[in-house]
Parts: sequence; C-alpha cells; structure tokens
Amino acid sequence: RICRGTGGARMVFTGIVEEVGKVKSLEKNDQGGVDLYVTAGLTLDGVVLGDSISVNGTCLTVTSLPGDGFTFGLAPETMRKTNLGDLSTESGVNLERSLQANGRMGGHIVQGHVDGTGTIDKVEKEEDALWYTIG
Repeated sequence: RICRGTGGARMVFTGIVEEVGKVKSLEKNDQGGVDLYVTAGLTLDGVVLGDSISVNGTCLTVTSLPGDGFTFGLAPETMRKTNLGDLSTESGVNLERSLQANGRMGGHIVQGHVDGTGTIDKVEKEEDALWYTIG
C-alpha cells in the first residue's frame, strides 16, 4: 500500500516529528468512522486539502483546514489498527508533513501505513537501549 496525495504522487515521511499538535475534537461521521480535528502551527505551513500528514506515524489525508489545524477522516479499521482509536480531546499527537523531493532527507524514509499488528512479548534493557520482542 502506498500513501497517495493529490495528483497521485507517492507520499513518504522521514519519521522525524515536526511538532506536537493537540486533538480538538473527535466526532462520529456519516460513513461510520470518525472526523479527527487537530490544532497545529508549524505543520500547517503550505498544506492544502488532500495533502498527507503523518499523525502519530499514521499517514492521513487532510479533509478540511479550519484555520488553526487539520481535519482527517478516520475509517473504523484505522481506529482499530493504530493508536488513533485511543485518542481523546486534548491528547497530544506527533505531526509531520510529507517529504518534498526538494527538501532535506534526514531521518528515515517511511510510508506511515499499518500492515499488521503484534503483541509485545518481552522488553529487555541493554545499557541505554530497549529491545522489544513482538509476536
């Protein structure tokens, strides 16, 4: 699966959080999902309807721009397979705009799509690192 923005362009992210936005509202919509409204500052710059934004690592499409943030439509599957289903009003969310080909490419190249879920079976500490075993 590939995150596609306006014009069919493939969207990727660096995985580096640009800012922490705040959930302003979560409202059920007519399609059986939820409309997520997130306030932001820096990540609003240059964004237009249909752009892809990484929200807590999940690629979402901007469905409206109310002025001080973004609105995204979340399908029931997105709510089940990501941590976005655990959000509430005032929750902080990590935000990143999609990578532009003319920008710096620090970090990693990631798409922000969930291909499956797992269970953390074990966490081991090694000096200043943590090793996760996921089943």
